[in-house]
Amino acid sequence: MPLKLVTRKNSQTLYIRGTVRGQSIYESTGTTVLQQAEAYRAKREAELWAESVYGKRATVTFAHAVAAYLEAEERSETTRTHLSRLLRYFGTIKLDNIGQNELDEAYKAILTKGSQATGATKIRAVLTPLRAILEFAAIRGWCNKPAFQRPKVQQVRMQFLRPAEATALVDAAAEHLKPLLIFLIGTGARMSEALELEWKDVDLKGHRAVVWQKQGDERHIDLPPVVVDALADITPKTGRVFRPTRRYARPGIVRSNDIGRAYYDTGRTGGGQIKKAWATANRKANLPGHTRVWIPKGATKPKTQFVPELTPHCLRHTFATWHYCLHKDLIRLKEDGGWRTITMVTRYAKKMPDEYRREIMEWLGINE
Repeated sequence: MPLKLVTRKNSQTLYIRGTVRGQSIYESTGTTVLQQAEAYRAKREAELWAESVYGKRATVTFAHAVAAYLEAEERSETTRTHLSRLLRYFGTIKLDNIGQNELDEAYKAILTKGSQATGATKIRAVLTPLRAILEFAAIRGWCNKPAFQRPKVQQVRMQFLRPAEATALVDAAAEHLKPLLIFLIGTGARMSEALELEWKDVDLKGHRAVVWQKQGDERHIDLPPVVVDALADITPKTGRVFRPTRRYARPGIVRSNDIGRAYYDTGRTGGGQIKKAWATANRKANLPGHTRVWIPKGATKPKTQFVPELTPHCLRHTFATWHYCLHKDLIRLKEDGGWRTITMVTRYAKKMPDEYRREIMEWLGINE
């Protein structure tokens, strides 16, 4: 018996009832509008016929695969953010209908710069999460294993600081920022790992701290003497180790410093928590950058802003180049820095000339 629209007692919502190739169906259309309900009935009947003839893979949608993927195990906030954008674009399209052309169109629709976005952005925000969903579905027989062209990633110059430049940067930084910069240089921690660090995970006596990587893995890091000294001066030693300093007006006082409880939590989907203070420190330390000049909307006078060439992530590069200069051991660097593969750390080999070895040791407070 083909599907037909029916009503239920005490409900205005329309339902479909019937049998398609031996499968009995009785379900809500989710609407009270006859035209919309009829469209749902026709579409659902076609899906059931296709599934009975060609198997379930002919009807599995991207939305269904995403739901199953998220239910299978806990996913990071970053992954959920990327998937929500993909879900809004692909919606209920059938998995087997997603190919290279559809991927190219997704770049245009999802990314701010569209098809002109960098290869790294395309891979991170679209290709990688899309491939994860399709590979998850392929294992379950819902679609073919995905095959996509990988965008070319332009190689950029890896930037790091020499000891004298690191000193200049720290000296130029705001007082509340100095310990954070020293920690990043001395440990190679990622910014997210540092900003989420709590005092209960710091052992100053044992020169050790525990941070959590973006994959959710626990990582134990050694604290060189310069880092131990910097952390020892921080008070109070409860809650988050690194906290922002905000300035605000009080009655009778023009401005006052207020130590916040924690930096803004982006769920590891972005950064920028120290953007302004970082730019100021770079400018005062005479590190490379350029001045941006623009007229804000609604204003008549131009505004200027220093844009540093370096980013806070360059301090992780600094740690790695210094580490190899001191130890000449890629396996140890991989473990101490929390990288996944040796390939990821080989680019740090021989970046820092041996002539800087003594300066690096003095900076970190390490003895022979």
